[in-house]
Amino acid sequence: MRYLSKANIQSLFTMTQAIQADKLALSLSTKGDTTIPLRTNVDIPKYNGQSLTMPGYVGGASPALGIKIISIYPDNLAKDLPSSPATMIALDAKTGIVSAILDGTYLTQLRTGAVQGAATDLLARQDAKTALLIGPGGQAMTQLEAMLTVRNLKLVYIFDRDQKRAQAFVQRAKTNFQTKFTTAFATVTSPNEVVAKVDIITTVTTAKQPTFDGSLVQPGTHINGVGAYTPAMQELPVAALQKADHIFVDTLAGALAEAGDLMMPLATGELAKSAIDGELGALVNQDIPGRQSPTDITVFKTVGTAALDIVVADQIVKAAEAQHIGVELQ
Repeated sequence: MRYLSKANIQSLFTMTQAIQADKLALSLSTKGDTTIPLRTNVDIPKYNGQSLTMPGYVGGASPALGIKIISIYPDNLAKDLPSSPATMIALDAKTGIVSAILDGTYLTQLRTGAVQGAATDLLARQDAKTALLIGPGGQAMTQLEAMLTVRNLKLVYIFDRDQKRAQAFVQRAKTNFQTKFTTAFATVTSPNEVVAKVDIITTVTTAKQPTFDGSLVQPGTHINGVGAYTPAMQELPVAALQKADHIFVDTLAGALAEAGDLMMPLATGELAKSAIDGELGALVNQDIPGRQSPTDITVFKTVGTAALDIVVADQIVKAAEAQHIGVELQ
């Protein structure tokens, strides 16, 4: 058994690899070749937190087994701590023996960025040049990296209610990506300043109200709803969902049980269930069509599934074993 740190994972696995691994996970999930119970959420109201346990098994040509423990503590950011601390336990699917413990915080950032990257790759216009990233928190850097990996973006706008945090994020992004991408970054004081002129919108917050004005969304836009993951959270404006030509989710079971973005308008009748095209895995499997026109508005909503963690972790562990990377544990 070995321990794999963030630095270990970064040396072993690229965003491109993670996007492909996520596509595989979603493909297998849609085919029914997984056993993924809905995650268990434990509220910790005294500390404005939640702790989530996500176990699962993924079949296919390379079976994988694992469990992730992740906590969501938004106030950690003020303490210079990760807002989503996590640990991933990878097990040998054939024996049930633990094979590795991974830094689940970075693994979560990687696979969550990658699933948005997978959706953006499959749904955004090929000629997309501009994007808006709302919420530069703990998940945001890999969200940005994923967009930059799948599309040759010239400019990405960054919004946060705390302008200093947005500006600090831009400086980190310039440092992180200056040798890899030629994209320019700029902050905005309101997302609605640029909603009407960007090709991609990615919102990754724990908001309980929409983060932008959906009536401003223009034909051809692709939208990713990444952050809201409970029935009480809502990042995506109903107007944008109503204007969408195609809406995809990571898993229907998870989205319809946990995504307030969809559950709220479905409950009020503002959105019909038939407006949801299906799972992104079905698009990966080419069972259903995606974008049909440059003017289509497309939406991807993810609440996360352990299948993503398990497949990505399994591939990382195999690479670590082959390259003898990580700390061996007794």
